[in-house]
Amino acid sequence: MIWKRVATAVVLIPFVVGLVLWGSTGVVTLGLAIVTLLSLFEYFGLGEAIGHRAYKFWTATCALLILYLQWLTTVVRWGEFGSIAYPQKLSWLLVHFFPRAEDAFFVFVIGVTAITLFTKRPLVETLPAAGISASGLLLVAFPLSYAVRLHGQGTQGPRLLLFALVIVWAADTVAYFVGRTIGKHPFAPKLSPKKTWEGAIGSFIGSLLVGVAFAHFINAPLLQLLGMAAVGNVAGQAGDLLESAYKRSAGIKDSGNLLPGHGGILDRIDALILAIPVVWYYWILVCAPRS
Repeated sequence: MIWKRVATAVVLIPFVVGLVLWGSTGVVTLGLAIVTLLSLFEYFGLGEAIGHRAYKFWTATCALLILYLQWLTTVVRWGEFGSIAYPQKLSWLLVHFFPRAEDAFFVFVIGVTAITLFTKRPLVETLPAAGISASGLLLVAFPLSYAVRLHGQGTQGPRLLLFALVIVWAADTVAYFVGRTIGKHPFAPKLSPKKTWEGAIGSFIGSLLVGVAFAHFINAPLLQLLGMAAVGNVAGQAGDLLESAYKRSAGIKDSGNLLPGHGGILDRIDALILAIPVVWYYWILVCAPRS
């Protein structure tokens, strides 16, 4: 099993790193759209395992709308669309009145209302379908969309997104090997019996080491980077356990089988779902220079 995990990582990691560092935010958004859709449909599969059939295609459409609006937010934030710079007054108007990602949730509600009132789907499915659809949008698509916002943070953006990815990758790798080697004390036995406190502590230290390494690449004090690595690690471990709770609720071991040795896409990105927005908020609130 371990060789499959390593082989998958060897193939995917260089591609993802290249996309993040050298791709535009628009290209990153397109890549993220594919990951988000695959993750959403795996999430819907968990719902179907307990009899909750989602409004799949409407929810997927709204997920894409969220990503599009997040991308437009980065465009407006930096006052340019492609190579065309906005006049300052127009930039101010766009910042204050342009649709935000949050507005996609209202569009989602309107769509669910129309589906409920004007389709012949059995009424007994209405509440479960609305619930699993809304939770997929809120718990998977929306937090993942902050990768677009993070990447769009000017010249620092690609490095910040890579930072969020690497602290999670390092955390997962260290936790896996430390847990297998010396792990004895269960961390969350009801959710993930194989996780140990030793692995969790090793994971935390691994993320801090990434913070030290990135001090040469991100324009922020070392203590702030360590803080960002710490909160990102905690959020990532929480996201991992949260997805484990989803799978246990559905009685399923893996969310899918698309990635050999890792399970599904959702299994691979579960930690990133919380880590990415937490890193973004930390950067905005603590590290980003004030104008």
